[in-house]
Parts: sequence; structure tokens; C-alpha cells
Amino acid sequence: MPAIAWRPVLVLTAFYWAVLVAVSARYGFHRDELYFIEAGRHPAWGYPDQPPLLPLLMRAITEVSGESMVAVRVVAASIVAAGVVVAALTARELNGGRTAQLMTAAAYAVSPFILNIGHSLYTVTVDLLATTALIWLLLRWVRTGQAVWALTAGAAAAVALQAKYLVAFVLAAILAGMLIAGPRDLLRRAAPWAAAVVAMIPSIPSLLWQHAHGWPQLGMAEAIGANDDFLGRPGFLPYLVILTGLLTSPLWAYGWVRLFRSPRLHRYRFLGWAYLILVVSFLAAGGKPNYLAGLWAALWAAGAVELESRLAAARWPRPVLPGVYAVAGALAAVMSLPIYPLAWLARSPQATNSATTETVGWPALVAEVARVRDTLPPAERPLVTIMADNYGEAGAIDLYGGRYGLPPAHSGHNGYWHFRVPARDGGPTIFVGPRGAAGRAYLARFWHEVTPAGRIDNGVGLASKEQGRTIWICRGQRAPWRELWPSFAHLGMTGRA
Repeated sequence: MPAIAWRPVLVLTAFYWAVLVAVSARYGFHRDELYFIEAGRHPAWGYPDQPPLLPLLMRAITEVSGESMVAVRVVAASIVAAGVVVAALTARELNGGRTAQLMTAAAYAVSPFILNIGHSLYTVTVDLLATTALIWLLLRWVRTGQAVWALTAGAAAAVALQAKYLVAFVLAAILAGMLIAGPRDLLRRAAPWAAAVVAMIPSIPSLLWQHAHGWPQLGMAEAIGANDDFLGRPGFLPYLVILTGLLTSPLWAYGWVRLFRSPRLHRYRFLGWAYLILVVSFLAAGGKPNYLAGLWAALWAAGAVELESRLAAARWPRPVLPGVYAVAGALAAVMSLPIYPLAWLARSPQATNSATTETVGWPALVAEVARVRDTLPPAERPLVTIMADNYGEAGAIDLYGGRYGLPPAHSGHNGYWHFRVPARDGGPTIFVGPRGAAGRAYLARFWHEVTPAGRIDNGVGLASKEQGRTIWICRGQRAPWRELWPSFAHLGMTGRA
């Protein structure tokens, strides 16, 4: 096996981490982070839209550092930076030397999607590292045949399953790939099946929670499939190229082809089949291109290993590859990192990047809710209930509302529906989010009097999901909250109205 190129890989990793930490305090929390902070205050074995790991991790961060955005982002940066090292180790596992290891690590680092999830803390931030490590450990098991690596891969799968259930599809595709292309002899041993037990045991409480609540994760998957953030099936492959990087996507494509054709990679051909199976499956089911991210490091590694000897024979000028990666990194930063002044953001290349747009305007939203509350007669203000259409709005009110003396927010969106039920009947309700005539019609199902009282404005003209939404004052509740509450439950990426 080639030596591990520790020094250059760690230098690259440290620089990558430092860049992410340097921009960690810019803009604001993402809507998902606001949700995870509140979910961490309501620990459970499961949630309608996720396993329990991210809320628990967010709870640990906030217990140690308070509700510090920098602390949350440092954790995210550290997790993704660790993935850079694992990517290099994956190339080494395929017998790649120093050049292949650096090519793979750099391709991982400059992927716009991976750079994006290194700036904020999402379920996919943890899932990606765990799945990338899982693939590396599986490759090591295939190379050595030693049971310890299969069991360690099972432990990595257990962590991934606590962040997202997506890794179950990855494992199923890998199993299918091994049945098609081998090495089938390894499947006749006890180790992979013991590893499956290791992976599944920690998920039993979460699966029991899902069963007890009617498997809401299935409804959530259907709602995600209906979301058109990536323009549906026609946009799947173009967005796959964008997410992996315009300049580095040829490397994973080359690696995927070489997994089928290269004699030196023949024992790992199952990865090529697994990737093909996942692409076809996600295209058929309406999945997203980023669902494939856990296999990208292995494909980049396969391409880098195959290119390494060719580049040495071709005697390319030494600065060419670093120059390509430097340009790719600059393009990824332009697309993914909060590098623009807020006043420029609406006219920047990130104006349509929801990972950026959904980090702007939350304090302004809460200030507007407080202003609407202050328009109520003094006798009504202590009786007010605050409802939000989605968990981002509710999470912002819960995080920033204390400075205005606002009560806790309620929402029927995803896990928020389980956190708390409004306890006071009969008082006015401030409802945040529903738009225009359709929003009024929706709210009129629950209140006799529905009046627009405010408008959400992030102040920088950014077309976020919240921009321009209405804040309503609702009076004349048609039934007690306990009767109304089931009607507010909804699953999806954003709110109902």
C-alpha cells in the first residue's frame, strides 16, 4: 500500500476548515438549524422527518456554548473537514499514491454541495461523513477480508442511520452491486451480516417511534419527492454536475467508467453498479442528486487512481492540477459561501441558493411579529398565541422572541407539531406565513375573523421563501385548540399555506 500523504492532506484540510470557520458568523442561522435547536429542547427517540442524532447534537452544542452560531458552524466545518481526510484515505485504499490522494481530497473539498453543508449544520452534514467513512471501510474490508473492517463499517452505518435513513438505500445498492459483480465470496462469511446487526440495533428505538406514529417518514419522503428544488427528473443529472463541481465532475464520471473497465479496480466493480442502481432508483422515485453524495469520494478516488499513472507518463506541467483545483475552489466559494455583503446578495450568484437565502432575515421577521403583537390592545397581549406556518419561522420566534417578550411559537410543520399544543383558548392568534387570498381562506377554516397585520421583509430584497409572506391577526376561534390541532399537522420542506 502507498504511504498516506499526511502532510499535504492535513495542510489542505486545515486550510479548508479555516476558510469555513472564517465565514461562520456571516448572515444567520439556516431555517433547519433553527429547527434543530428547538428540537434539541424536545429530545425524543424519533421525529417525523429525521432520526434523533441532529437534535441531540444541537442540544449538546447549545448546552456547552449557548445558542452560538459560530459554535454550531465550527462543528459543521470540523465534520466536513474530516471528510476531506477520509476521501484521501479512500484513494489510498484503491492503491492511490500521493497525487491520487490529493486529487481526491481536493475534489471533495471544492464540491459546491459539500462546501455548502460545511457552512451550516444539517442532517446531511453528519450523514455524508458517516457514509463516506462507511464506503472507505467497506473498501478496506474487501481488500483485506478482515472481519474487523466490516464491523467498523457497520458502526459507521449505525451513525449514518441516526442522522438520515438514506444510508439504508446505499447499503441495499452496495449489496446488489456485490451480488452482480462480486466479491460474492465475502457475503458468504458471517462478518457482513454481523455488521448489519451492528448497524441496525441503535436504530430500533427510532423505528419503533416511527411505527407508533404511523411511519411519518414515508409521508415526508413523498413530500420531498414532490419538491421541485432541483427541477425534478429533467434537472437530476445537470444538478448532479453542478453539485459535484463543473471542473471536478469529469473526475467522478471517469472513475465510475473505470470501475467497470479497469483490471486494477475489478474487485471494486460493485461500487460502479451500486452508483448506477442508486441513480436509476432516485430518478424513478423522484429523489435528489445530493442523495448520491456518500459515494462521490469513492468515485473521485477511482478516477484519481486511474489518472495518476497516466499523468506521470504524460509529464504534465506541475502547476496544471493545482490551478484547476484553485479555479474549482473559487467557483465553489462563489456559489456556496457567504462571501458577499448582504446588500449585494440579491444580485449575486447565490440569490437562488436556498442554503444561503434561508439564512437571511430571521431577526427582522421576529421584530415584525413583535410589532404586530404590540398593535393589540394591552388587555389582549398576555392572551396571544403565536402560530407559524413552518418550522423556520417558529424556530426563529423561539430563538429571538425572548428579547421582545414573545411567547413560544407553535407550528404544525413536521416535528414542531409534536413539541407543544397551544393551551389558551379564546385569545387572539398571530399567524405567521400564509400568503394572500389563499392564506386568508385557509385561516378562515379555524377563525371567524382574519385580518392582515404585517408583512415579512428581510430588508435586502432577497427572494427567500419567507419574503413577502403575511402576518395575520386571527380572532373568534371556531373550536378549542385540542380539536383544531390535528388539522394543522403537515409534512414537507416548507409550510402548508
